[in-house]
Amino acid sequence: MFADQVESLLSRWFVPLRAGLGAVLAAGDLALMHRPEHGADWTLVLAAFGTYTAAVRLPMPAVAGLAVLLGLAEATGSAMVMPVKGMLAIALFELAVRRPARELLAGAAAFALAVGCGWIGDPLRTVPPALFRVAVFLTVLLLAGAYIRSARAAARAARERAAAETRAARTTERTAIARELHDLVAHHVSSMVLRVGVARHVLPDAGPEVGEVLDDLHATGTAALDDLGRLVAVLRDPSTVHGEPPQVEPAALPAALERVVERRRSAGLAAEASIDPAVTRLAPHQGVTILRLVQEGLANAAKHAGPHATVRLSVRIDGDAARLVIDDDGHGAPGAPGHGLIGMRERVDLLGGTFEAGPTGSGWRLSAELPLPAAVRP
Repeated sequence: MFADQVESLLSRWFVPLRAGLGAVLAAGDLALMHRPEHGADWTLVLAAFGTYTAAVRLPMPAVAGLAVLLGLAEATGSAMVMPVKGMLAIALFELAVRRPARELLAGAAAFALAVGCGWIGDPLRTVPPALFRVAVFLTVLLLAGAYIRSARAAARAARERAAAETRAARTTERTAIARELHDLVAHHVSSMVLRVGVARHVLPDAGPEVGEVLDDLHATGTAALDDLGRLVAVLRDPSTVHGEPPQVEPAALPAALERVVERRRSAGLAAEASIDPAVTRLAPHQGVTILRLVQEGLANAAKHAGPHATVRLSVRIDGDAARLVIDDDGHGAPGAPGHGLIGMRERVDLLGGTFEAGPTGSGWRLSAELPLPAAVRP
């Protein structure tokens, strides 16, 4: 956990930290150890620092540019050899960590050639020791870079393996849940719907109130079976979520919302609704989310707001967003924490919206905001 946090922090602040640290080290080196003697030295070291800064985005071109500048410094006997060599070594190390082996070999060859420019005119007996020092330096540098690169690759592979195991466990769990839903819940609900249908036929002389209740029970049970079928399909194959047809067409969304409200009214909930006809501009997946939020929000109000509460629903298009508000003036006892609010928040978060729910001075308020697709914004 700590290593992941450190890696995330470094990846976020790597560019400014690298530039700042390099500037501090360069300033200290130039002030205390390798003072530029004339304008040519300043030009050389400033060009090298600019090239070094570009290595964070273009490591191979930066290494090549620094190698050219180091060769010039070596050939002219400039006092800036060590600062430029240090920047080239750091850039070469980054190349070893981040780029393929062929670029790494090319960068190492460029480094060796640049250093070799300083040997021009030296006695031949001094060349083998110098070559050995360069070989040792490059070997240590490249091995360190290769080790860090392999460690990062191993950590990435471990994370991917853990994620794959987690996905497999979730798939197994979803399959078990889907089996239970299909074999138990759907079976019982279908039996209830069947019995309600039988009751409608064996009670032909029942009053109209009883007939309306039975019709509502039959319609609600049938809709629940449809929802269970879709839920079982999604649990068994989550990829179908993005490819399945929308559960409500945008043009039918206002009527679908009105049906939800009317069903709650028939169950005894005092509900007031204000639905903007412009909600037909919503994308299908946004319309489904709004419908599910209204269903869950009104169900929670009916359960917790109390028998004398009034619930107000507002769904409207306001500027570049769709806004949903459900509030009540009830003072019922709060229920035990459940998954309803968590599921609603997750639905809204998936669409890039905002969701809030909580008590107010007069009851409870639920609000959500979904950004409109760019194609339908006014």
